[in-house]
Amino acid sequence: MTQVSTTLFTQSPLLCRKDAARYLGVAAQTLAQWAYNKRVQIPVTKLGRKALYKQTDLDAFVASNTVGGNHAH
Repeated sequence: MTQVSTTLFTQSPLLCRKDAARYLGVAAQTLAQWAYNKRVQIPVTKLGRKALYKQTDLDAFVASNTVGGNHAH
């Protein structure tokens, strides 16, 4: 494994579509449709046919869609 790859994984774990969907509380197919339709802008890394999502990008998506309450920006 190269140093670049190691750095990527230590900064933010990459989740497969199924795990990313579970993390967000939506169906994997919903996440696939969002990516296909570009309806929701969550960065995705494609390795062959596999779609991978950084946990930090998922956290940013949740934070940007949080309405009301007291939350830090």
